[in-house]
Amino acid sequence: MANLLAKKPLGMIMTEAGETGEHSLKRALGATNLISLGIGAIIGTGIFVLTGAASAQYAGPAIVFSFILAAVGCVFAGLCYAEFASMIPVAGSAYTYGYATLGEIFAWIIGWDLILEYAVSNMAVAVGFSAYFNDVLENVFHVHLPHAIAEPIIAAGYRYTGSWFNLSAFVVLMILTWVLVRGAKESAGTNNTMVVIKIIAILIFVFGAARAVNTENWHPFMPNGFSGVLTGAAIVFFTYIGFDSVSTAAEECKNPQRDMPFGIIMTLIICALLYIAVALVLTGIAPWKTLNNAAPVAEALKALGFNGIRQWVSVGAIVGMISSLLVFQYGQARVWFAMSRDGLLPPFFSKVHKKYRTPHVSTWLAGFAVAIPAGIWDIDTFADLSNIGTLFAFIVVSAGVLILRKTQPERKRSFRVPGCPYFPMVSIVSCLVLMMGLPLETWIRFFVWLGIGLVIYHFFGKKHSLLRTPADS
Repeated sequence: MANLLAKKPLGMIMTEAGETGEHSLKRALGATNLISLGIGAIIGTGIFVLTGAASAQYAGPAIVFSFILAAVGCVFAGLCYAEFASMIPVAGSAYTYGYATLGEIFAWIIGWDLILEYAVSNMAVAVGFSAYFNDVLENVFHVHLPHAIAEPIIAAGYRYTGSWFNLSAFVVLMILTWVLVRGAKESAGTNNTMVVIKIIAILIFVFGAARAVNTENWHPFMPNGFSGVLTGAAIVFFTYIGFDSVSTAAEECKNPQRDMPFGIIMTLIICALLYIAVALVLTGIAPWKTLNNAAPVAEALKALGFNGIRQWVSVGAIVGMISSLLVFQYGQARVWFAMSRDGLLPPFFSKVHKKYRTPHVSTWLAGFAVAIPAGIWDIDTFADLSNIGTLFAFIVVSAGVLILRKTQPERKRSFRVPGCPYFPMVSIVSCLVLMMGLPLETWIRFFVWLGIGLVIYHFFGKKHSLLRTPADS
């Protein structure tokens, strides 16, 4: 049991981060790149879809308060990530933090959990991208893809769709995988461009549609009371998930002690402001009860006859999904890389490209692992698995801050969570409450996934862990 709880010394972790050998990554990212990565992960279709749905069903125009409450809740977890990311600037995010504070078995569970979070999230986003991409091709360019290559083979309820393969979902993931293999700086540059495009699309909507705002639509502002605002906050909380992906880039950050905390906190602030602006305008241009549909922003603009702005929203939604795919594929490969470097996954996962200094094997494998299922299944029903995995990681990181403050108070921290131990405790409680609100089916799938992971750990990871001596193995 003691071996299962063996912690990876922070000195060893920091040595790995400073290596220039075959298993080290190139430090090429600055603060702007980190913020862009965070925005790329967070701002996707949710800003144009979930805003309307949560407003129509629960909060009404007071959905702006829901976004503020959700942002505050994420800030507590974000502060904990910032302390760790500045103190342990190594690839792996919550996996690495858990290895340093809770022990190997918990590190494995977190890493396995993060693989689920990133993979399932991107499968769902890729399927969503395909549907939106096909719609834009038809309505803007009048190009109609054959049904056989335009949809997944199996839809919700295990219904056969008659399609052969969802080609656009597969192709976009393969292209992004190639970009990621080329290098962190090149990937960040691509993401920066896409982030600028989707922010422009959001601002065009906000300022372009603002002239059609009818303040009568804001009355009553809080139709379902504060309970509606709280329920709305629980729903839109998940639109902020993705800031943790910033911490996976710590080992490729030029000045992680300074830039990682700044990147994480600024990501949350900018995204919160964008969400609030969209929510105010959307609930101002259409009655909140009419917003419960698959494309509330597009439908509201269509009703107003703002087709030019609507096309920009479509472009922003597509680009938003592509940048989300890019960032989450980036993060997933870094988790696989970190686990392999510790011996918990086979060594080929931690191979680094001689020219580009990126984990190219992990990147390509992660690409196929997501692209093939996205071409076959409509996995929207598995989206909650991403949520429960992320919340679990938030809890581990927050608990890790408390543990390290107690066990290693003397260790240098360039950023410290204020209000400790209260802020990390608030983060833990908030995440637990949100996890309790998820369906039983999600919990069952989550434990099945963890069970599979523990079997792999027992037969491979435990025996090949680099922390263990031959006698321990």
